[in-house]
Amino acid sequence: MYPFGKGIKRYLPLLLLMIPLSLYVVFYFGPSMMTVIYSFTDITNVPGSKLNFVGLENYYSVFNSGNSGERWDSIIRTVYFMIIVTIVQNGVGLLMAVVINQKLKGDYFYRAVFFLPVVLGVSVVALVWGLMFDPLSGPVNQLYDSLFGYKDMFFGSFTHAFGYIIFTQIWMYMGYSMLIFLAGLQSVPKDLYEAGYIDGTTKWQSFKNITFPLIAPSFTINIILSIIGAMSTFDIILATTDGRFNTRTMAYDVYKETFRGSLQMGLPSALSVVQFLMILVFVVFAVKQMRKREVEY
Repeated sequence: MYPFGKGIKRYLPLLLLMIPLSLYVVFYFGPSMMTVIYSFTDITNVPGSKLNFVGLENYYSVFNSGNSGERWDSIIRTVYFMIIVTIVQNGVGLLMAVVINQKLKGDYFYRAVFFLPVVLGVSVVALVWGLMFDPLSGPVNQLYDSLFGYKDMFFGSFTHAFGYIIFTQIWMYMGYSMLIFLAGLQSVPKDLYEAGYIDGTTKWQSFKNITFPLIAPSFTINIILSIIGAMSTFDIILATTDGRFNTRTMAYDVYKETFRGSLQMGLPSALSVVQFLMILVFVVFAVKQMRKREVEY
């Protein structure tokens, strides 16, 4: 019954798997391991320069250098960004998925509209909301002025810029969360709802006791993706504020230290490792908590 024949043909699946495995090692695993190694050295971006082992000096510089205060602010801001984005993005995504799952007329149109920001790209999203939030002629500022007599600087505000970046991030990716929740909702057996209806359950009781436990795997996936995505975000910050106005995060610091900082590559490598460890801690904690709520049927 083996579909690939006998002899050397039996190894054809392994040969096919070697192609993606090689790409993974060359373009992902290999560079990741080199980043960890570089974080313990004084490597520079100068071709031909000597490489010396410096131990934990780069990690010490991450938290105790002259600009360590800004670094700690970036870490706190990253955690805050991750918490808000994860909660709001998944909450809005679940709400949209529940509404669309009611077999509304034109539901495929709504799916496309809500998912459209995901495929637009960061540059287009930043351009769209840059125009919407234009402090001089943007429609949002005109709306603020007509309703509240108030105007804002939006991405140019020291107090509000980071909040508008959070809004833009959620707007861009809530359709992705919606799609995963919608797939989970459509996998719930209909007979469970019929049994609950016969027993006299309300819509809220049906959602709480039937829908919510059975779409827990969708929650787990969305929470993991939201944590990783939010803590790795730097592109939307780069495209809107370029890290100004108190909007720097750890991912942006890695980018800045690598491409705009000094020639030293050990410090951004150490910062990347710290960022990875933080993501790992939050993901492991979230998975453990979410797995407890998953049920099988």
